[in-house]
Amino acid sequence: MVVSDAGIVAAGHFQQIADSLRRAGLVVGSFHDFAENPTSAMVDAGVVSAAAFAPDLLIGLGGGSSLDCCKGINFVYSCGGRIHDYHGVGKATSDLLPMIAVPTTGGTGSETQSFALISDHETHTKMACGDPRAACRIAVLDPELTVTMPARVTSLTGIDAISHAIETYVTVRRNAMSTTYSRSSFGLLAKSFLRVLQAPDDLVARGDMQLGASLAGMAIETSMLGAAHATANPLTARHDIVHGQAVGLMLPAVIRFNGTKHALWYAELLREIALPGDPPLRVEDAPDRLADLVAGWVRSAGLATSLGALSIPTSQLDVFVEDALQQWTGTFNPIALDTESVRGLYQDVA
Repeated sequence: MVVSDAGIVAAGHFQQIADSLRRAGLVVGSFHDFAENPTSAMVDAGVVSAAAFAPDLLIGLGGGSSLDCCKGINFVYSCGGRIHDYHGVGKATSDLLPMIAVPTTGGTGSETQSFALISDHETHTKMACGDPRAACRIAVLDPELTVTMPARVTSLTGIDAISHAIETYVTVRRNAMSTTYSRSSFGLLAKSFLRVLQAPDDLVARGDMQLGASLAGMAIETSMLGAAHATANPLTARHDIVHGQAVGLMLPAVIRFNGTKHALWYAELLREIALPGDPPLRVEDAPDRLADLVAGWVRSAGLATSLGALSIPTSQLDVFVEDALQQWTGTFNPIALDTESVRGLYQDVA
């Protein structure tokens, strides 16, 4: 069964995949009835489709929403119950169906993660459902599939991937494996992001974005994320701000905040993109340098850099702060978050 959203169907990718599978003698089912930021209700609908078709293999085709929805369906179809039962880590009660991921974006890195991000249908709370058995058996990275992305989707998913590379490098769980993936990812993404905005048909740049996003996904597996995602998620839940926009808005402020104690880590990331002849980088300057670089990428992508530009009133800061402090990703930030520090992050982007 191929799980892909309506946009992927309209772009012709689903039909191409389905025809190829049928030529190989396979019977192909499908599920398309879901949207961006898949919800528990959408997963339930997908489980109904899976039960009717009884697949032996699942294929997630599309962006992070398609891949996450596919994983969510796999949890419930294979193990029973409802997706809420798998909120957390290691909650699967049996083996899941084998799954192949075919990403059509260079963004979430979901193809190399064992986590599905599913929003509760009623509360809109994002649930991270992770288990090693939910990891895809194969990830197929084909940059030609990303060429059909609208420019805005290229921007949003690219910023998301960059945020993953940066955040995974500075968590309390960082380790030799995750930092290797994070640095390699950042190097690929930093040199190719503006290129894919300026030359959307450049397959080399598209390939670098896809590989960079996947490497960042592998970093998330062992390192997790931090305050940028914790503070971005309430904006998505309460104002429907697209994830890439929300995290791109918050990331520069978080870099400066974490840089008060971990400037060296940010300096190490910047050295990944240093050119011969560049003046030496002072460690203490690295957080501001990186924050300015990210903010420039966000502006180049045509995204907002303040709450005001998104018409989000500062009168709701108390609600955002409370929500952010409940986010699991915030617990991995290298500087512990509290009410005062989270309020300060939102005030920095007001």
